[in-house]
Amino acid sequence: MLQHITKNLIRKYTLDIGTFYFYDHFLISEVNEGEFLNFDKATKLFLTAKEHYGNNIPFVYITNRINSYSFEPTAHFKSTKLFPNLRGYGIVTYDSINNKIASLERSFLDVPTKIFDNLEEAILWVDELILQD
Repeated sequence: MLQHITKNLIRKYTLDIGTFYFYDHFLISEVNEGEFLNFDKATKLFLTAKEHYGNNIPFVYITNRINSYSFEPTAHFKSTKLFPNLRGYGIVTYDSINNKIASLERSFLDVPTKIFDNLEEAILWVDELILQD
């Protein structure tokens, strides 16, 4: 995690599926190596996000893909419906294979989605999306 980001950190959660960093208007996920992520496994994360953002505080979900894991992309259809205040989905990848997977993943999302090669750019994008509200 980047040092200059942590000063605005609200809370860090270590769940069975990974580590999640909550900020005022975004959260950063770092899913565990080798995890298979689906809707049911992410339930605790969804409840935690509801606790922080409710249905009214706009936020962006950033997945920081520092580990290799698999996921069920159709779960996005269910999960995005839980959050009417979700303004965007950022995907940070560090190699060409994950970049291709992220490109495919975008087709399963109905919120603005962007792929980045570093976390700093993804966080700057949050401001663009939130300031549009």
